Amino acid sequence: MSKVLSYGMVGGALDAFIGDAHRKAINIDGKARLVAGCFSRSWEKTLEAGEALNVPEDRLYHDFYEMAEKEAAREDKIDFVVIVTPNYAHYDACKAFLNAGIAVSCDKPLCVEPEEAKELEALAKEKNLQFMVTYTYSGHVTAKSIRATIAAGEIGEIRTIMGEYPQGWLAAEDISGNKQGEWRINPALSGKTNCLGDIGTHIENTVYRMTGLKIKKVLAKMEKIVPNRKLDDNTTVLVEYENGASGCYWSSQVAIGHDNSLRVRIYGSKGSILWFQENPEVYQVYREDGSITEIHRGYDAIKPEAAKYQRLPSGHTEGWLEAMANLYSSFIDCLNAQAEGKFTEDMIDYPTIEDGVDGVEYIAACLKSQDAGNTWVDFN
Repeated sequence: MSKVLSYGMVGGALDAFIGDAHRKAINIDGKARLVAGCFSRSWEKTLEAGEALNVPEDRLYHDFYEMAEKEAAREDKIDFVVIVTPNYAHYDACKAFLNAGIAVSCDKPLCVEPEEAKELEALAKEKNLQFMVTYTYSGHVTAKSIRATIAAGEIGEIRTIMGEYPQGWLAAEDISGNKQGEWRINPALSGKTNCLGDIGTHIENTVYRMTGLKIKKVLAKMEKIVPNRKLDDNTTVLVEYENGASGCYWSSQVAIGHDNSLRVRIYGSKGSILWFQENPEVYQVYREDGSITEIHRGYDAIKPEAAKYQRLPSGHTEGWLEAMANLYSSFIDCLNAQAEGKFTEDMIDYPTIEDGVDGVEYIAACLKSQDAGNTWVDFN
């Protein structure tokens, strides 16, 4: 068996949803253990989290700069860091750990500015460090099976794609007391976008990971529907891909009645594929002869390169945490292989820093389109 790795976390205090989710996902396979952290800007909250998570006090830190420097100097330094802060801190935290020679897993979006994203990409390559951006939905077994189905040419050449991600949790004008919502609509913490950056980038990445299609240009309409909101809460983006196909991505946080309704419809010359994140155990394949096949996770119809990530028999539902765990499983396997001198690029089966750069450039192109009066803008 490969070595059990050690990791640290930046952000993710006990009252933070996403930090807890990352820890649980990593724990599923037991391939890494949490040994260090700077869990909050509040030292009291960091101490509280350290005690609850059994992290020794000498490996708790006041800020990520101190953590990167002191962990790098340890003989038993962490093998990777998980960064789950609000968006504004991603760039500085990632840069600090890359400069310290420590591999990084960062929540999306990678950072705020395209120039920052490209700098991080160059630094990761210079240091020869693994870097994962946790676009969780690409970790679903069915999403991976769809990728293999499309790559095999089973639905022909892709012609058009519809992606949507509606939520309703930010529909109210007053969200005071909603910690997760408050920082997302605050430009100082979230950056230049809310809805597009928070969930619209998931559509962009999920479609890319399934199809491999690169975006050529976009036309975006980014709306602030709730009164007095400073950042977008409803966005529609028309997309043209490099192969000539078209797409339409809608993301919303004011769509009352929707929870986490990421849905992708992919239409090709020989058939179509439909996938719904809230029911990730199945996807449908429609063929030009009129036949409809529903593929269920846990059966031989799932492509073998996806089936290797299955943990439970059919009918025993796997979901979002398992999808994130699949990303970490590949990431940690790559780290171990690199340490053992056995790593090859084709082992990577997680969203890389290149995916993160694409996400930031997608946001930038949409903002440019919006500012230009909702006109077509080249992707990069």
